[in-house]
Amino acid sequence: MWTNWSGGQRSAPHATVRPLDEAGVRAAVRRAAASGRRVRPFGAGHSFSPLAVTDDVALDLSALTGVVGVAGRRVRVRAGTTLAELNAVLADRDLALGTLADVDTPTVAGAIATGTHGSSPKVGSLSAQVTALRMVDGHGQAAEVPAAELDAARTALGALGVITEVELTVVPARRLRVSQARVPLAEALAGGYLDGHDWAEFSVFPYAEEALARWADAVSPDPASDAQPEPDGARSASLRNLVESRLVRAAAVGGGVALGRSVPRLVPAINRVATALTSTGAVTDLPHRVLVARPVVRWEECEWAVPRERLADAVGELLAAITERELDVAFPVDVRVGPAETGWLHPAHQRATGWIAVHTAVGADPEPLRLAAEVLGGHQGRPHWGKRHRWTASQLAEAYPRYAEFLTVRDRRDPNRVFTNPHLDALLGH
Repeated sequence: MWTNWSGGQRSAPHATVRPLDEAGVRAAVRRAAASGRRVRPFGAGHSFSPLAVTDDVALDLSALTGVVGVAGRRVRVRAGTTLAELNAVLADRDLALGTLADVDTPTVAGAIATGTHGSSPKVGSLSAQVTALRMVDGHGQAAEVPAAELDAARTALGALGVITEVELTVVPARRLRVSQARVPLAEALAGGYLDGHDWAEFSVFPYAEEALARWADAVSPDPASDAQPEPDGARSASLRNLVESRLVRAAAVGGGVALGRSVPRLVPAINRVATALTSTGAVTDLPHRVLVARPVVRWEECEWAVPRERLADAVGELLAAITERELDVAFPVDVRVGPAETGWLHPAHQRATGWIAVHTAVGADPEPLRLAAEVLGGHQGRPHWGKRHRWTASQLAEAYPRYAEFLTVRDRRDPNRVFTNPHLDALLGH
């Protein structure tokens, strides 16, 4: 039995194969194709959508790990390597990814396939950092993805083949000054905040009056700079305080979820308390040490990519709708931004984007997720592929101008539909 991180997706595969190398991937695909079975690869299982669900052959890529090589500003890594593992290797070489997801447990291939992103107005998702991909197609053949198909493969949902290696652009390691504070929601939504930093996000609890803002900017290494690095002792204390404040808030959320489910009328008051528990402060350190979250409770999630210029209206309408329907939403709504992307199926394709994420407790009423789809879809929202949604092929065809070209590449790389499941059938057709 396979389950994802939240426990919301489950499947009982006919067989689970754990290849040790690319030859093992090729053999597994060929065997499945010869017997008329389908193949779905899976990594850390941190997606909330049923992309990896299968009753045929599940391909466990957890042994296909490690950095193949680093040359200049590029790193080549095997598909099953987690983001945490890659961050550690790069840090040892004074390098870093140009963008970081808010968690580092996903695998590189999984993060790329679903369009996993950070929160920078100028730096795109991990998919945007891809300079080359090696993939096993539906015939069981392994090859580098040609340049003409790279934008199709950047965010391919696992529909074009099994990624075995990825080459990514990296940047010199730099220290970030990360700050957090409670601010009025209107201030958090203003362009000067979200677009005025190297990295910025905010969370807002429904029924609360303030947002929880968190932002970061690079610290100059120049000793003469006004932005001096903190002494090791001060940095440790600052980091500890910042982490502890996030854990306190997370614990408050977890406790609030449990209490709110027992006594729903307390949810507005709980949310205001959780907001107040978040302290202000700052810390300076390497990005992967201060930007990555450590979840202490589990949830279900949807996330929608809306045009950047519609972000403020979309957030306001969503919060108003939650209040009007008196929904018990004990998790904050998370808001981030990102630039336009070239990936044909990336939710930020051809437009600067505002990202809005809504969470519910595991096992709770999914109505807030349905409401988010209704409200944010009305603002030209596109769903994050790793999160909960109910989109079908007709919606993709309308929202993605290069959808038909993607299907043409799919026909060429997987004509017999080895890499599919019911979820992909709904999204891409048979």
